[in-house]
Amino acid sequence: MLNIEIKHFSDLITTELYDLLQLRSEVFVVEQDCVYQDIDGKDEKALHILGYKENKLVAYTRIFKPGDYFNEVSIGRVVVKENERQHSYGYDIMNASIKAIEAHYNTSEIRISAQTYLKKFYNNLGFKEVGEEYLEDDIPHINMIKS
Repeated sequence: MLNIEIKHFSDLITTELYDLLQLRSEVFVVEQDCVYQDIDGKDEKALHILGYKENKLVAYTRIFKPGDYFNEVSIGRVVVKENERQHSYGYDIMNASIKAIEAHYNTSEIRISAQTYLKKFYNNLGFKEVGEEYLEDDIPHINMIKS
């Protein structure tokens, strides 16, 4: 089980920010071979959900209140360290993110922009596809809603 920490951007210490940016880069840029602007100016608005195993960051998401990314509350940058995925930490970090949304924003309606190959993972968490598939940074994505 992960040790979950929930922090506003201003509450992150330098090493936490470094670790989360390193994990995002390790997976989204290097592993997925996708050159894109990860540091997008939105981290300051986000609530950061950090999942630790033995004091090492292994899972992460960021969540946004309505209007900061989509009209609905949203979860993004869902990431689990490659060598830790066999432990189902993706479900742990997503469930922690959903609970944080309910606690901080008093809603259960959530929109995500999901990489299409992860549809089943998100379906298992109660998300349903809406609209057509599209490319984001040359990777197939689909909008999904959980209500």
